[in-house]
Amino acid sequence: MEGRGGGSGADPGPATATASASGGEGEGCEGLWELPVERCERRPVCGRCSRPQKVCLCPFLPVHPLKVSTCLYIIQHPAEESRVLRTVPLLAACLPPDKCKILVGRRFNEDRYPELATVCRNPNTLILYPGAEATNLEEVAVMSSSPSVMIIIDGTWSQAKDIFYKNSLFRLPKQVQLKPSISSQYVIRTQPTNTCLSTLECAAVALSIMEKNKSIQEIILHPLQALCSFQLQHGAQIHHSKEHLLKNGLYDKPMPKNKRKLRRMELLVNNVKI
Repeated sequence: MEGRGGGSGADPGPATATASASGGEGEGCEGLWELPVERCERRPVCGRCSRPQKVCLCPFLPVHPLKVSTCLYIIQHPAEESRVLRTVPLLAACLPPDKCKILVGRRFNEDRYPELATVCRNPNTLILYPGAEATNLEEVAVMSSSPSVMIIIDGTWSQAKDIFYKNSLFRLPKQVQLKPSISSQYVIRTQPTNTCLSTLECAAVALSIMEKNKSIQEIILHPLQALCSFQLQHGAQIHHSKEHLLKNGLYDKPMPKNKRKLRRMELLVNNVKI
């Protein structure tokens, strides 16, 4: 195959590459290979909020874990573990360990996760995932009197969709959703729409509904507000939702060539629920 200039497009072999490096500019770099390599040490991390100790958010967490009857199962996509500004550690720090259980993975079956399978078959278990078949959580909470278990998927919207539809266990619990009445306060990360919430925000709203206690939402949101405030004070920018950027002509990225993705963006602009 020919290259752009009309000559051969083949990559230079090892011998050619070595010769190029050893001549010309390469001669002045020989001493660099002998310099000592500095080891990069990670900053000490707080054991409770999982933030670096210098920016610990524990002062904004409740002094004691909240007393709740609802148990949360957070199904976390593996990619979320490496994100710096995660919200799940803050959520877990607000609740007793036995009320917030985190499972990391993409695929969950009964053989590998027998406890989760039992939970999914429990008639009191709910899974928080929006859709045409989902019931508003407020309606379910009115009828529920016994302690419930709620499953929440933690990941981007595409990751959450993949986990929900490719794991049959997650179709067993009753599917519920939150009314799109509040805007996300997680302003340092871009959301698809103005009413898309982070995992911590979803849990805060859901727990306040299930426990019939509005103060739970305020307490759990407090460390998230502190996190965003700190980041904004140190150079972070407010991230408007993709919906906001498209509607106001501020979306500066190339439009997708994929017809399905392009259609989704058109629906966002036209206020169509997707």
